[in-house]
Amino acid sequence: MALEPLVKQLPDEYRNAYRDKAVLITGGLGFIGSNLAHALVDLGAHVTILDALLPPYGGNRFNVGDIEDKLELVDGDIRDEILMNKLVVDQDYIFHLAGQVSYLDAKDAPFKDLDFNGRGNLVLLEAVRHQNPTARIVFSSSRLVYGKILSMPVREDHPTQPLSLYGIHKLLSEKYYRYYAHNFGIGGVSIRIPNPYGQRQQMKHSKYSIVGWFVREALEGKTIEVFGDGSQERDYIYIDDIIDAMLRLAVKGQAGEVYNVGSHERLRFVDMVDEVIAAAGQGEKKHVPWPEDYEKNETGNYVADISKIKQACGWKPRVDFKEGIREMIEFYRKNKEKYW
Repeated sequence: MALEPLVKQLPDEYRNAYRDKAVLITGGLGFIGSNLAHALVDLGAHVTILDALLPPYGGNRFNVGDIEDKLELVDGDIRDEILMNKLVVDQDYIFHLAGQVSYLDAKDAPFKDLDFNGRGNLVLLEAVRHQNPTARIVFSSSRLVYGKILSMPVREDHPTQPLSLYGIHKLLSEKYYRYYAHNFGIGGVSIRIPNPYGQRQQMKHSKYSIVGWFVREALEGKTIEVFGDGSQERDYIYIDDIIDAMLRLAVKGQAGEVYNVGSHERLRFVDMVDEVIAAAGQGEKKHVPWPEDYEKNETGNYVADISKIKQACGWKPRVDFKEGIREMIEFYRKNKEKYW
């Protein structure tokens, strides 16, 4: 049985907030951005997508092929100051999702990661400050800003000591949003996303979503490798729940604040793999030793405390992993040639 469409789950106050409103999505041809675009079109918003279609980052015109005639698509880069100053004018809401997507690539190309995940936010915020200071902004951050987890569930005031340059630059941009809220009244909020999965996600490499890559391996009948005993706990959050949170935070999030999202499950890594294999009906798993120096990047168990976002806008996750992974696999069975 298919999941009920997200927009039917939204309370009227959020549905009404987007009707006939102008919305800009940076990185809108990617995984999160394209799913957000579908929801906003359904809500009656006037959607503009900015995307540079850089090969490693997941932009895919097929992601919006069925709604392309209902939105404006701009081929461009978030680092282009002239372009951003034009695009932000008259936008009611801006969802900033464009960026470098891999914490592993950030290590090998630190200045590129800083350019996309740091300076890109600064270009956007300066454009909004000068051209459209009343726009509401949602920035997609990451749970990797926390680094080693010291206590669970993880609250937003947990210490932030990122273990990767990717996490450092995401944290830097969160600070930008707090600064611009405090000094210029810019209504930007940051959402810390854990392990996302779902339809319209790039499947060409393993550096974005571990769940997505395992789905590909399972559908190809391959063996999925599990480091150690696989007992580490993670939040795996389905795309519809992420979009729901973003739509609510854009309306009711407090300027300059950060908000966790997470699932209602405490799912072990090995159980995630088992669910993927079961839903795919093929593939197998193998336990292997942890790689050398893995401790430098391993954060430990992660489960988010989501009480802050619940209080702010009534959000809570509604899709469990078994349901979400079934929907995801069904999507890729139908559209494999567009993503492999």
